Amino acid sequence: MSIKRNDLMQYLNDLLQPEKCKDYCPNGLQIEGKSAITKIVTGVTASQALIDVAIAEQADAILVHHGYFWRGENACLTGIKKKRIQALLAHDINLIAYHLPLDNHQEFGNNVQLAKVLGLTIESGLSPTDPTVPGLIGRLPKPMPARAFSAWLGGCLQREPLHLGPDEEQMIETIAWCTGGAQGYLQYAVDAGVDAYLTGEVSEPSHHLAVETGTHFFAAGHHATERYGARALGQHLADKFEVEVCFVDIENPV
Repeated sequence: MSIKRNDLMQYLNDLLQPEKCKDYCPNGLQIEGKSAITKIVTGVTASQALIDVAIAEQADAILVHHGYFWRGENACLTGIKKKRIQALLAHDINLIAYHLPLDNHQEFGNNVQLAKVLGLTIESGLSPTDPTVPGLIGRLPKPMPARAFSAWLGGCLQREPLHLGPDEEQMIETIAWCTGGAQGYLQYAVDAGVDAYLTGEVSEPSHHLAVETGTHFFAAGHHATERYGARALGQHLADKFEVEVCFVDIENPV
């Protein structure tokens, strides 16, 4: 079975509604390839390694969370950008990317999918006033010491997290989370009064804010927290359109 590229893009745009997100990259079809799609490779980032797999698999499209053409980057097609795009064009492969729309989606989004992996209960969005802010607030499966949650987190994501803040024996129950590089959203968790905040990355101010507010902070890896949205969305497309979809996890320690 196959689906026309334009029909697939119409469906994805209707599903993910990128126009509702305040993003800093183009969402949707970033590089045009074949008009008929029978096989899709999904992944976190459109790296050269993922492109090479897609070529070997004779895929017609790549669907990722991290695509190209970020705001503020050099627009010139040189270096690795030239090599990547040249490979896609040479093999007529469509590149489809959804950034914040894939974080935010209520069924296939990275934040919802991470909650399923960790057994977190969802209670609300991260921002009480702005629904375009990705992230969620909820509860752990049961109250546990921060040390135990850190171990649970590491086991589920297969990556040891960094824990900052209060004593690791302190009990935590309520938590806010936002996948990827969302350390800047820690203040939302502080304002919400939750026990802990979970994201992918960490920056120098995160330590001071966590310690001084008594909020547990867990940095579990950008890639590790965002494995799940593209995979879930790809499986949905495979079920709905009967196209072949293959999720490829290109390991990244960050």
